[in-house]
Amino acid sequence: MNDTLDKEIPRILGTYSSGNKGALLFVSAGIHGNEPSGVKALLKVFEELKKAKPEINGTIVGVSGNKVALNENKRYIDEDLNRAWTEENIENHNTETHEQKEMWEIIEVLEQYPESDFTKRYFLDCHTTSAASVPYISVQVKNDNDAWAHRFPTYIIRGFSDLVYGCVDHYLTRIGVTGFVFEAGQHTAKESVENHEGMIWLALKEACDLDLEKIPSYPECVTRFSEKNAPEQKTFEINHRYGLKDDDVFKMQPGYENFQKIEKGELLAIKNGEEVKSEWNARIFMPLYQAQGNDGFFVVEEV
Repeated sequence: MNDTLDKEIPRILGTYSSGNKGALLFVSAGIHGNEPSGVKALLKVFEELKKAKPEINGTIVGVSGNKVALNENKRYIDEDLNRAWTEENIENHNTETHEQKEMWEIIEVLEQYPESDFTKRYFLDCHTTSAASVPYISVQVKNDNDAWAHRFPTYIIRGFSDLVYGCVDHYLTRIGVTGFVFEAGQHTAKESVENHEGMIWLALKEACDLDLEKIPSYPECVTRFSEKNAPEQKTFEINHRYGLKDDDVFKMQPGYENFQKIEKGELLAIKNGEEVKSEWNARIFMPLYQAQGNDGFFVVEEV
């Protein structure tokens, strides 16, 4: 079992409603099994909701992602769950890998909350990064996702799902659910749980009209996230992905953090014994510092 979590992970981490008509907020966490931060944050939020019983309009549902990988503290078992949500897998109802089976279990939960039962449906997908990072939103610029993302304080990245196909937000956007991915920080950083919790509370406020002042122990994490941990809102776009093959031997140069500036000619990594040097005066994004993964790094520029 993942030693960062206390017990076996259920699929549904919690649900809460006051019985009022309103929006659905569908929150997923642990899509990658080495990212338990969002799961911890959701459990804390539902514990507080159960105690305080505040009035909201609509419903919040929290689900775990890759349950088996979470319990083993692995990114995935057979394949990356955040690459499994392709149109082909959905149309053919593929269940060949462990992650495809978990994907269908998550979809089955969402289908219990059909669009017709709510004024609108929103999603929030909680992640963390292998490198040190300020918290940021990753949004696909389709439907009204981008406008929704800009209601929250922090950096915003556009275009990740356009370069990396099969992400959960790709699927949810295709079926008309509005939302984004929230990356709260480095996998094991204590601030990541705090940032996830703060973002979930803010999403509940925006989607389901929660008055945060009605929470007896007003979530300090909201203030710490929005006023201390989150950078001033800026919008970035991805202009390059440095992809890897399964048999590549890749080692990022040490010390790179998300959004760190890079210059042309700068040594970024070693791949298969060859130097990988920057071709850009820009910023590096999601440098790979873990064994599993096929995205070496991305290059982003401020809009």
